[in-house]
Amino acid sequence: MPHYHRLGHVPAKRHTQFRKPDGGLHAEEVIGAEGFSGISSIAYHLYPPTVVERVDDPIPYGIKYTDLDFLRHRHILGSEIESSGDWLESRRYVMGNDDVRLAIAEPTVDAEYFYRNAVADEMIFVHDGSGVLESPFGVVEFTRGDYVHVPRTVTHRWRFSKGQQNRVLVIESLSEIHYPRRYTNGAGQLLEHAPFCERDIRPPSDLVTIDETGAFEVRVAKHGFLHPIVLRHHPFDVVGWDGYMYPYAFSIHDFEPITGRIHQPPPVHQTFAARNFVICSFVPRKYDYHPDAIPAPYNHSNIDSDEVLYYAEGDFMSRRGVSRGSFTLHPGGIPHGPHPGTVEASIGKDATEELAVMVDTFKPLRLTLEALQAEDEDYMYSWKS
Repeated sequence: MPHYHRLGHVPAKRHTQFRKPDGGLHAEEVIGAEGFSGISSIAYHLYPPTVVERVDDPIPYGIKYTDLDFLRHRHILGSEIESSGDWLESRRYVMGNDDVRLAIAEPTVDAEYFYRNAVADEMIFVHDGSGVLESPFGVVEFTRGDYVHVPRTVTHRWRFSKGQQNRVLVIESLSEIHYPRRYTNGAGQLLEHAPFCERDIRPPSDLVTIDETGAFEVRVAKHGFLHPIVLRHHPFDVVGWDGYMYPYAFSIHDFEPITGRIHQPPPVHQTFAARNFVICSFVPRKYDYHPDAIPAPYNHSNIDSDEVLYYAEGDFMSRRGVSRGSFTLHPGGIPHGPHPGTVEASIGKDATEELAVMVDTFKPLRLTLEALQAEDEDYMYSWKS
């Protein structure tokens, strides 16, 4: 979880009078998880965030999974999935289960409405593009290679810089996304052996209090619908806040790889964790330095998990035929490993320049119809020499 942060003006004590210059009270809002037992932040609004002008008809926003359940390795050519529109219109779901959903999006226009995911934390990997994430907590700047974490229920809006190609990987978690427990002490501080530290986390800045009255649409994702709720006051009317729950950014390039004399197992790449899945980062790194080391990964059987890799940059040393923006899915139950010729080719190499995001789940993943339409159907047979 992020560390404590504070922006703007807050009273000395929680749940006490905090008055505006005209003598009226600021509206306090506790934004938290797990029924007041999890992490939280407290924000102070100019106006109560509960004032709603109207509620419009819900917009269907479900995910269509396939009924196919063949046990096979899969390669999804993500670059062939067409995507355009605003932040939500451009989102194309690729696979998911009851714990996590994966999508890609290529926003071509900014949304004028605000967005709130009421059921899932969102971890966004920015493959291409740059801009700012706006929320009541302030501004988070992002660029290529950034992870941007938006906790569930946080109202926000993405603003992409003009004149560029935008592409993001969306990881929706139906539970809180946090740091791996083995990287933290009892107080939640990242330990010395962790591959990143609090200095690498970029919390919101530039808190701007917007005092506007009008009609401000917030689309809330819940129960397979987008629920348009029109507020009377601008949702970014916060004068100050403090706590542990807020959006933040972390660059994949700030992940310090863990290496050894012989090949290290995939958990050394772990970056974030949630219920029944983890997120890992494969970054440029030195290869193993035992004189007889084999840098390519060994064949392994996924007994308890499905493994997804999203290929961002470079040549993945153990895999042939994948391209920028590809997904591979290696399901539990059958072994997978390096492609023919890649083991020998890796021996003697000093380093790799690959960049990829991995999601390992402990429940089976289901593909969507759109993913199947972009599948390389010969991938299962690509280990033939």
